[in-house]
Amino acid sequence: KIAVDALDREVQENEHGSTKALEEVMMNSQLQVRKLFEATVDEWEAHVTAHCGPDGDPFNAAVWNPRIDVPTERWQDKIEDLDLEAFAEMLEQDGYGKWFSHLEMIKWEFRLPYQDPRPPMEQIGGNRKFELLTHEDDSTLRPGKEVTGKITKIGDYGCNVRLEFDVNGFLPLRNISEERVEAAEDYVKLGQVIRAIITEVKKDFLAVDLSIKKYDLYDKPPYQWPRPESLPPLDHNFDFARANQIESDRMRKHKELALANQPSSNGAGGKERGTTTRPKVRGLYRRACVHPAFRNLTHKEILKDLLESKEMMPGDALIRPSSQSTDSLSLYWLVRDGAYKIIEVVEDDKDTETSIGKKLKIKNEEYGSIDELLGRYITSLNEHVEEITNHRKFANKSEKEVDTDLQSFHKKNPRIPYYFLCWNRAVPGYFFLRYILPAASGSPPRDPKFHHVGITPDGYQWASKTYPSVDHTLGAFKKNPRGTSQPSKPSQPSQRPSSSRAPPPAAPPPKASRWGARNASGSRPPPPPPPPPPPPPAYGAPPVRAPP
Repeated sequence: KIAVDALDREVQENEHGSTKALEEVMMNSQLQVRKLFEATVDEWEAHVTAHCGPDGDPFNAAVWNPRIDVPTERWQDKIEDLDLEAFAEMLEQDGYGKWFSHLEMIKWEFRLPYQDPRPPMEQIGGNRKFELLTHEDDSTLRPGKEVTGKITKIGDYGCNVRLEFDVNGFLPLRNISEERVEAAEDYVKLGQVIRAIITEVKKDFLAVDLSIKKYDLYDKPPYQWPRPESLPPLDHNFDFARANQIESDRMRKHKELALANQPSSNGAGGKERGTTTRPKVRGLYRRACVHPAFRNLTHKEILKDLLESKEMMPGDALIRPSSQSTDSLSLYWLVRDGAYKIIEVVEDDKDTETSIGKKLKIKNEEYGSIDELLGRYITSLNEHVEEITNHRKFANKSEKEVDTDLQSFHKKNPRIPYYFLCWNRAVPGYFFLRYILPAASGSPPRDPKFHHVGITPDGYQWASKTYPSVDHTLGAFKKNPRGTSQPSKPSQPSQRPSSSRAPPPAAPPPKASRWGARNASGSRPPPPPPPPPPPPPAYGAPPVRAPP
């Protein structure tokens, strides 16, 4: 049908006529493909000659694809004159289904018979295979990068190391120490967690070579490590001198404070070969961790990094080993400029004493890594702090300034309640909800009062409850400004006989909250109390019926 319509002439309606029409249309389309190919080659050669001279690269016919490289308006074969889209719509309206994609395939079969439209399958090379199996590339795994791993096997030529991102590493004997190493057991032990630096990435073997030599870890400048060719080149305005200075300062500090996993040599320290000591500094047990948020520092040292460093911003967090326990960490959260909060993190399921626990717990919540801890816990806290500081009722002032504003508003209109949120500068991680309740006419002005509002990953904690947002917290506060719990039900009276002592006078009923109440002149009096129940009938007396 398509071939007969493309010829646009009378064709015998038999098998011989249909075959003849197919041959003629296919020959016409293939002749058009040949003309387009020759035209493309001529254009390429003219372009190359004009820009590169006669020595330019020749046209690569293997990569030419007429389906993509030739615009639709350049096709002039007979099959292009047919409106296949309109024909497909007509078939769909007649109830034959959607045929446009099939008609397009038939058209290209006329032009390129027996050709597979799919590109040829290519063998996965070393780089692509490495990325698919390890989910790492040259930007995340390259020579000069520090990694943490666990020694899984010790052999005659070195150690097999399982890195934290499930990539196999090999630590040869020559990269264990600057001295001559006869046996790896003299410096490391099976199951030990080490911190090493990558010297070579072997993508064909899905492995990396490692080194724990002091020069490679602490003294070798980063620019001396080979840069992968796949990474973009450094900008010509890049300040190499400043970068080297920053990196030198970092490596010097790292060398002084992070020697937790370095093997001890036999002669330098005077210790017996093969003995290891647990790294400890001033009551602090170090960890073999290279996470950028982790520091093997004391309390004073980490506060200096947290509060005085220009790189730290409010909302950032640092982690250090706790001095209270060998199985816990201290999380330092920078709430705002100059204010921090310390949170205890308990470690569980540790491989060694110097490794980070595979399970990190804060109260009843469990986290699988430091990244998850920062992503779920600290990020949630920062989001709640940002919400409350951007709220219309937040005042970035001191408590005295907020109380002064409340008294000023209350003095102008004592019948309206006022409240504000502000920082609790004495207890980081908490806010003040400072308020002043309305006063009755003729009564003296009220003094401001306050509530504490705590920040948790689940929301805002006030009056022993947690609310998901600031508006929910303020809504609960408006219903119960004093924040007190509901009174419990009175206990049943005892069955003891009453004494002659007169009962104490009844306490006056508590005043109802005037939060949102109308003026006294427009309020209705409270309804009268219900009448007391009738006394029980005497024994044998008929029951008393209530009037209708």
